[in-house]
Amino acid sequence: MERLFRELLAKLGEDAQREGLKDTPTRAAKAFAYLTSGYRQDIDKVLNGAVYKSDLEDMVIVKDIDLYSLWEHHLLPFFGKCHVGYLPAGRVIGVSKVPRIIDVFARRLQIQERLTRQIADTMISRTGAAGVGVVIEARHLCMMMRGVEKQNSVMTTSCMLGLFRERDSTRLEFLNLIR
Repeated sequence: MERLFRELLAKLGEDAQREGLKDTPTRAAKAFAYLTSGYRQDIDKVLNGAVYKSDLEDMVIVKDIDLYSLWEHHLLPFFGKCHVGYLPAGRVIGVSKVPRIIDVFARRLQIQERLTRQIADTMISRTGAAGVGVVIEARHLCMMMRGVEKQNSVMTTSCMLGLFRERDSTRLEFLNLIR
């Protein structure tokens, strides 16, 4: 990647050897490796057995989880908040594992719609929950810095599975609690 960043700088008309840019290819390669580290993570290793038997059935919500990702169409960042709720059905997940699941998928080239679904699918498959709801609210630099240049636009996506999709009351409870 370092070589490619050096070539990119040259294509932009820059001198990759000038003082301010000399180490940029190395730093940029490290940054992109980190920003795409989700490709090299395994969900089961991330969860590390932190799914526990429980007789609880009440809704669990972890909200306002910061997320950062790269929009796959322009390689520009999008960032915002993710809210996750689930109805336990015999098992609960360690609270710190919810943001870790988000990061595994956010640290890949993404579109927000797919990211939302991947989080929901993982939550329901790994916990066996009776229902899962995921809402992401994010700002996209591809809309803010270029193109339409709309600074205050926010994209909201949601994925409701199981009882969150089947029962209006469950879905509404979740949506009310994350507001």
